[in-house]
Amino acid sequence: MWWNKVVKLSGYSVRHYSRSKKVQPPRVIRVTNNVAHLGRPRKGPKPRQLLSLPPFPGHPLPGRNSSTGHVTAISWLKYYFDDIPGDVVQSHFNKGLVQMESLDSSMSSKSQGMQTKSTRKINHNEAMEPGARVSVPVSVAEAKISKRFDIIPSGTLYPNADEIEYLQRLVKYKDSAILVLNKPPKLPVKGNLPIHNSMDALAAAALSYDYDEGPKLVHRLDRESSGLLLMGRTKESISYLHLLFSDINKAKSLSKGWGDACESTYQRYWALVIGSPKEKEGLIHAPITKVMLDDGKTERVIVANRSGLEAFQEAITEYRVLGPMINGCSWIELRPHTSRKHQLRVHCAEALGTPIVGDYKYGWFVHHKWKQMPRVDFEPNSGEPYRLRRPEGLHVQKGSVLSKVPLLHLHCREMVLPNIEKFLEIHTSKGSNYQSKLKYSSKPDVLRFVAPMPSHMKISWNLMSSYLI
Repeated sequence: MWWNKVVKLSGYSVRHYSRSKKVQPPRVIRVTNNVAHLGRPRKGPKPRQLLSLPPFPGHPLPGRNSSTGHVTAISWLKYYFDDIPGDVVQSHFNKGLVQMESLDSSMSSKSQGMQTKSTRKINHNEAMEPGARVSVPVSVAEAKISKRFDIIPSGTLYPNADEIEYLQRLVKYKDSAILVLNKPPKLPVKGNLPIHNSMDALAAAALSYDYDEGPKLVHRLDRESSGLLLMGRTKESISYLHLLFSDINKAKSLSKGWGDACESTYQRYWALVIGSPKEKEGLIHAPITKVMLDDGKTERVIVANRSGLEAFQEAITEYRVLGPMINGCSWIELRPHTSRKHQLRVHCAEALGTPIVGDYKYGWFVHHKWKQMPRVDFEPNSGEPYRLRRPEGLHVQKGSVLSKVPLLHLHCREMVLPNIEKFLEIHTSKGSNYQSKLKYSSKPDVLRFVAPMPSHMKISWNLMSSYLI
């Protein structure tokens, strides 16, 4: 590279030339097969795929009582990943892998009144502020697959001892008012005469415990989906739950404490979708309606066009992308604000244009073109390609993302709802039973449950995160 400089000397222009020395990359000595040679230094580690947590909701956390005046970063991660061992979360702090999003205001940006986002590493004991966003590598949610498939019981009207034991293993929580189960995929929730292995029939036969009747469904999941399923054990608790899910405004009028607990109620789903939404988070407000297909028998749910000529139901879903697109797919978090049939599946397929993996009913047109081939994706901030690797000891199994026919990747992961048992006792005691009131006053107003993903979604998570470092 040449540069020049002109100097005027006694009326003459003298031009001086010089050559700038090109900086050569450093070289290191490498030894291969006992032969030494010069080579370039090894490149640094490739970027990690970061999992973005929702904004910190503030103190106290829903469903958890705490005497301290603040929540630390490790407490927030252990709360969000309630199904992950605590030592796994701690190891990510020890390695300096947990980051928090912050706003930087440089001199140039201050003059323009703009702020840029950046991330910084945080310690485990750092206090969380409301609205703070934390990111952690996807490896925090990786899990070993102990069984090849989820076992589905044969499901007769009279379950045997093995089937009863299997169903009782699905129960995550039980009190005098409700049951909460982690439903496996492909197990129908509500059955008719030809279907004996539905969740309501099996629960009535195997989950009555010391009650005369079995629990009743108050909340449903699709046959192919998995996750938290809520059931009521008494007529009073069932009526409270029906009121909670059908008319929350009427439900909140029972008492102030109950109304505050109703305000905290929500469900969160995890889903793997083909593609990635254009916006990383948002609110889908798309009403849905039912139409009859040409065969005259099959119903299909679609997004309504608000023409006024068709009946429709309001449907609202809050969504958030958990991380960048890897191998053509993205993990997203869904929070329905309304409870409509197939609402999440239709909103993902039609409103976002990213159908859920394994949803052939509403995403058949994308699955038909989908190429399940591993490819390199790029880190969105640096533009560097992720480093690919295959997981050790993990085989592609039926139902995962690389199967020819993957199962539906939709899982009800988190649920927060009022403590029905506590409020039933408070509302019915009428002040006469002081000991009973004292007993239930120490219990939390809100309950929170987190269910681990089913095997086929764990495999897909591990497969996709295995392409990264």
